[in-house]
Amino acid sequence: MQKFELDHIRHDAVHCLAPGLFRALKRGERRTTKLDIVYEYGDGVRVEFSGPEPLGADDLRVLQGLVALAGLEGKPLRSIPKTPVGIALRELLEPRWEAATDEAVALVCSYRRLAREIGYARIECSRPIKASIERLWKVSIIVQSGQQRRGFRLLADYQTDDGPQGIHIALNPLLAGAVLGTDRHIRIDMVEVRKLKNESTRLLHQRLCAMINPGSALGLKLTTLCAYIFTTEANAATTRKRLTRTRKAVEDLREIGWTVTEYVKDKYKIGRPRTNCHRP
Repeated sequence: MQKFELDHIRHDAVHCLAPGLFRALKRGERRTTKLDIVYEYGDGVRVEFSGPEPLGADDLRVLQGLVALAGLEGKPLRSIPKTPVGIALRELLEPRWEAATDEAVALVCSYRRLAREIGYARIECSRPIKASIERLWKVSIIVQSGQQRRGFRLLADYQTDDGPQGIHIALNPLLAGAVLGTDRHIRIDMVEVRKLKNESTRLLHQRLCAMINPGSALGLKLTTLCAYIFTTEANAATTRKRLTRTRKAVEDLREIGWTVTEYVKDKYKIGRPRTNCHRP
């Protein structure tokens, strides 16, 4: 029986709520589309995510694992690092404008450990994780709040090899604030994450974790839930298929301990279980 060290993620709400940042992808879509997402929230805060490839449920899963591991053993990366690795990671985050003085968080871990913690069936296969880390590294972020601008990469990937410390990464300041508990964050149960097998359910689960507090419930239409998974326009036939996949994702939530009640056709009351996380 595998031993897991991670019981929860302290994740950044913006990365979980930005519509379309992570979404269901068609086969071959990464070769034909780009990432271009704008999310506005609060009192005039605007966050722009851009990159050469869209991000899917596989990338969401890898980022969840990296953020969770950083919460367990990540090290704050100051604006003026003292070590060569810290300096290199800081430079790869490419902090600009106001972000030049923001903290990041550095993490060193192996591919096998990350694969095990996020529930990969074949923990010895590092290729898909490497591909996801590279896609995440290519994403640039600009945060505009009033006259203040902050810019950085989503992730800094300093070193990738197959040794015992194959991953050297730094999390951007938004993620670092969540990990360190200094900014708004959400908690995601890693036991639930490891049980998820379907990409649509994975996408829906993270979004709902950002919307529903543990022990609480929320009423949502099937079409609204579908839009959390599929963010591109579609014809009638494709929409019907998407709604079918969304119904399956909702039922999958029930299997990991969430409560799901269809109180009117295609309208659900979805309840999140109370947290079993014990770490602060």
